[in-house]
Amino acid sequence: MTDELVGELIDTVAWVLIVDGRILCARPRGKEIFYIPGGKREAGESDEQTLVREIAEELTVALVTETVVPVGVYEADDGGARVRMSCYRADYRGKLAASSEIDELAWFGYRDRAQVPPVDQLLFDELHAAGSLR
Repeated sequence: MTDELVGELIDTVAWVLIVDGRILCARPRGKEIFYIPGGKREAGESDEQTLVREIAEELTVALVTETVVPVGVYEADDGGARVRMSCYRADYRGKLAASSEIDELAWFGYRDRAQVPPVDQLLFDELHAAGSLR
């Protein structure tokens, strides 16, 4: 394996919400695959600003910014692009609900790993090894 990038770099930020050994995943409108909720940053945004904006847009909840803590940064090749996903945990206010951007929310365990992209699978592996994801 080399450190060379394949194609473009897609820089994303994701929210890790684990309840009872399962992680929250979302399937965007028109897609077949599930993702850890989050998305791409807009010009000039910090990780925290991107995270707060994306989660409000996708899941209709407000993250409590004082509780945002890093989980890790993961990178993987996916379809000719290199995806970097910076992951954070945070408390939230409100009721989780799929927005107009999201077709479906699901709580995944480790056995559901094949239903997420390669970069998300790296997070699944780490959480499972740590005993956080069953």
